[in-house]
Amino acid sequence: MTFPEIGLIIAGDRRAGSGPALAVTDPATAEVVARYAGAGPAEVDAAIAAAGTTLPGWRDTPAGERSAILRRAATLLRARIEGLAPVLVTENGKTLPEARGELLATAETLEFFAEEGRRAYGRVIPARQAGARLITLRAPVGVVAAFAPWNFPALNLARKIAPALAAGCTVVAKPAEETPATPLALADCLHEAGLPPGVLNLVFGVPAEISRQLIASPIVAKISFTGSTAVGRLLAAQAGERLKRTTMELGGHAPVIICDDTDPERAAAMVAAAKFRNAGQTCNSASRFYVARRIHDRFVDRLAALARDLVVGSGHDPRSQMGPLANARRVAAVEQLVADAWGRGARIAAGGARLPRPGFFHAPTVLADVPDDALILAEEPFGPVAPVMAFDSLDEAVTRANATPFGLASYVLTDHAPSARRLSAELRAGVVGINTFTAALAEAPFGGIGDSGWGHEGGAEAIDAYLQTRLVHEA
Repeated sequence: MTFPEIGLIIAGDRRAGSGPALAVTDPATAEVVARYAGAGPAEVDAAIAAAGTTLPGWRDTPAGERSAILRRAATLLRARIEGLAPVLVTENGKTLPEARGELLATAETLEFFAEEGRRAYGRVIPARQAGARLITLRAPVGVVAAFAPWNFPALNLARKIAPALAAGCTVVAKPAEETPATPLALADCLHEAGLPPGVLNLVFGVPAEISRQLIASPIVAKISFTGSTAVGRLLAAQAGERLKRTTMELGGHAPVIICDDTDPERAAAMVAAAKFRNAGQTCNSASRFYVARRIHDRFVDRLAALARDLVVGSGHDPRSQMGPLANARRVAAVEQLVADAWGRGARIAAGGARLPRPGFFHAPTVLADVPDDALILAEEPFGPVAPVMAFDSLDEAVTRANATPFGLASYVLTDHAPSARRLSAELRAGVVGINTFTAALAEAPFGGIGDSGWGHEGGAEAIDAYLQTRLVHEA
């Protein structure tokens, strides 16, 4: 496979940047597969100007026409999945089935918001006096700055630009500089589907510099960010100084409560599939496991056996069940968390170390008897590590599950309906999965509370963030 040429997209043109030299590294080999120049201040200004210039025309394009473009783009993307999936694997590291699944979900997101844009209704409010009229109108907020990370380079971007475009907004997107080829392929589908030049612009570069320039621009009306809580705080503060709208989909540290009525072997199989997907690099990934003491040992033994049996290798190898981590930083961070837990008395039931091979590989790891003061229970691991703790009562499990400031997702495995209802009400999270680890769907709202941010991506709620409501009172 020849890796695609990388550039910026500004006003519909693919161009080189004048900014820093950047590289794309294959996580499975640690080899550089592409080099390119990122955006400098001039290119960012040009992207903002293009989005601002095209806003009136795109805003006034009928919703049905905007919908048709998004649907055509989804069709193009579906037709190209087999060719694009290897590109995604090369720059991100996930397995081919995971890459195909992400691209399919991206197409579904385009399709969902293609229709949601047609339903951005206003309403008529009964007037207080005869002859008067009260109505609300929904209008796009304007130019959107969208920041998407590397772990799902197609889907995370689509969950921002699809509702923005459907609402009539124009966009300057800053996808992750480590994974530029997949976002560019998505943009190509949109432009080939008829998206006017300048409505969507893509810039890559130094994140802090580009985000500061975009947020400071008076042309940019809204910020949408997916990433770490620490960076989210900085961007929210910058946006707050200018009273700009924000959607913040930040870090998570999802607890899983596994009740004693659950079959431990079945639970372990479900957890293994969820925990080690994308090498654990998922914001809503199950990451802390509280297991009823009666079934705890059987659960740990089975999960450890499944972790040891996972085939870890290049995402291009059809035998691989888990790929590498995305970069060397993630490997080092996971090593530190495992070492800290072990030093505090945790038992390593499986894995526990990086794999001795080229690339950024870490063994699927299961930690048992993890003490509550271990860093891995306070910091999002974002890697293939499953810390497991026993509990004796649901009161205890809920207290420990809610002990972090994060609140993105929580999960429960139980066959007892009253327990499911209680835990869905008491767990402090924007998403609660009962007997499922599927938390993000195109048609359903996804968002966190607390240090996991605010606002929603997915569902009818997502497009609201890109629309403003105006009241018209005719007397």
